[in-house]
Amino acid sequence: MERRDVLRLSAGAGAAGALTLGTVSFADAAPGAGRTEPADGAERTRRITGHLPTGAPDFVYLPVEVPHGVREITVAYTYDKPPVPEGTAGNACDIGIFDERGTDLGGAGFRGWSGGARTEFFLRADDATPGYLPGPVNAGTWHIALGPYTVAPQGLAYDVAVTLRYGPPGHTPAPVYPPERARGRGRAWYRGDNHLHSVHSDGKRSPAEIAALARAAGLDFLTTSEHNTTAAHRAWEGLWGDDLLILTGEEITTRNGHVVAMGTDPGVFIDWRYRARDNAFGKYARAIRRAGGLVIPAHPHATCIGCNWKFGLNDADAVEVWNGPYTPDDEVTLAEWDNTLVAHTRGRAAWLPAVGHSDAHRDPDVVGLPQTVVLAEDLSRHAVQDGIRAGRVWIAESSKIDLTFAVTGEHGEHAGIAERLEVSRTTRATVRLKVSGAPGCTVSFVTDQGRLHTSPLPPSGTGTVTWQTTPDHAAYVRAEVRHPSTTAGLPGPMAAMTNPVFLGRG
Repeated sequence: MERRDVLRLSAGAGAAGALTLGTVSFADAAPGAGRTEPADGAERTRRITGHLPTGAPDFVYLPVEVPHGVREITVAYTYDKPPVPEGTAGNACDIGIFDERGTDLGGAGFRGWSGGARTEFFLRADDATPGYLPGPVNAGTWHIALGPYTVAPQGLAYDVAVTLRYGPPGHTPAPVYPPERARGRGRAWYRGDNHLHSVHSDGKRSPAEIAALARAAGLDFLTTSEHNTTAAHRAWEGLWGDDLLILTGEEITTRNGHVVAMGTDPGVFIDWRYRARDNAFGKYARAIRRAGGLVIPAHPHATCIGCNWKFGLNDADAVEVWNGPYTPDDEVTLAEWDNTLVAHTRGRAAWLPAVGHSDAHRDPDVVGLPQTVVLAEDLSRHAVQDGIRAGRVWIAESSKIDLTFAVTGEHGEHAGIAERLEVSRTTRATVRLKVSGAPGCTVSFVTDQGRLHTSPLPPSGTGTVTWQTTPDHAAYVRAEVRHPSTTAGLPGPMAAMTNPVFLGRG
C-alpha cells in the first residue's frame, strides 16, 4: 500500500521547527477473518511518498502505528537529487527514529539516527543497525524522523518504506560499557583523541579498527563521539585495556554547529534538534555536564554546511582549535581563541582551554592527528576531564613530538602550562620550550601582544628555545611549533602548540 503526502508551506514558514505528517496505519494488515495479529514470521510493508518544498522545517515526523506482536521494524528510504545551478545547495535528507515514548526534546523516545549515512535500518530487541539502539518493539505510535538538511529549488521528493515483521519479542542483552579507569602511570601526560567516528554514524571503520589505530598512534585514551547517537557506547566491549581508556560521548550535530560531549555517562543521549535562534544551547550544555561530560565546540570555522559554530563560547569547557590536518579554518579558530585569552587577561572573560582532535572517519583519515596531551592524576575519565577543564593541555600532530613548556622567575618561581607565574609586573621571566620530533620546524612564542619571538629548531627537530619577557610586556605566553609555510602570507601548518602560561599576579 502506498500513500502520497504533499507538504505545502505558508509564505511565513521558516526553516526551523518540525512538522508531523499523517499517521501510517497497519490496522488492515492482519489477514484472515477473526484474526487480530499476523502469524509469526509474517511481514507487512507500507510505502509513503511525498514532496518537501524549499523552506521545509528542519524535522518532518512520519508517525507509524505499530500494533502488538511486532518483532522488528525495518525502514528504507530514498529521495531525489535533481541537478542544481553551481553554488546552489542540492537535496540532502537525514533519517532516524523515535519509539512510542514520543519525539519530545530531551530524547526519551530516541532509538537511533544515521543522518545521511544509510538508506535503510532495522531495530529489534536483540539487535539493530549501527547507529540504532536495540530494544523492545512496543505497540504504539513510533515516529520516523526525516531531516531535510538542504532542499533544492525544485523541492525534495522522498520515498519511505516501512516493514513490520511479526514474531516473539526477543531479549535485549544488558549493555556492557567501558570502565572509567585504566591502569595508567599515575600523574603523567596522557595522549588522547576525543573526536572520532565509526560505522555507528558516518564513519567507515569499526570500533575494533579504531582501537587498533589508536594504539598504533600512541594514544592512551579516546572518546567515541558519533553524530547524534549513543549507539556506539555499547560497541567497544573487549577493546579497552590497561593501555587504552575508552570514554563515551556524542557529537551533537545541530544545524548551527557541532559540539563534542566528551565523556558523558554511557547511554545518556543529548538532543540536537535546535538552532542558535532558539536560545536553547545553554540548557543542553547543562545537560552534558549533568551527564558528567565536557562541552567542546568542534571545528568552529569549518566550511561544511551547518558546521560553523553559531552558539558562542560562553557555555564551553574547552574549544577544538585544531581539527584533523591543520588547515586555514583552524588558523581562524586559533586566532579567535587567542582573542579569548586576551579578554581573560583583561578580566572580561573566563579562560577557555584549547584542544585538538582528528575527527577521523575513514581511510586516509589519521587517528591521533592531532592529539590532545593532558596532564592528569591518573588514566581515568574524571582525571582526564579535570586536566582538560584546567587547561593542562598541549596538542601535537603525532606521538613522535614531545615537549615541555614552562616559565621561571628571577628567584626560582616556576609555572607550567595553564599555571600562573606569580611575580611582579617588572620581574624578568624566562620562557623555555624543549621539543623533540619536529624536524624542519620553527618555534614561536605568542602573547597578548602578538607573536614576539620566533626561532628555528635544529635540523634534527630536537632543541630548546628560550626567551625573556616581563608580565608588563606579556600577560600570557604560549608556544607554537610550525612546519614551513606552504601558502604565501600564511604561517606554516601546526606541528604542536600549547595552552598558555599566565604571567603576573592575578
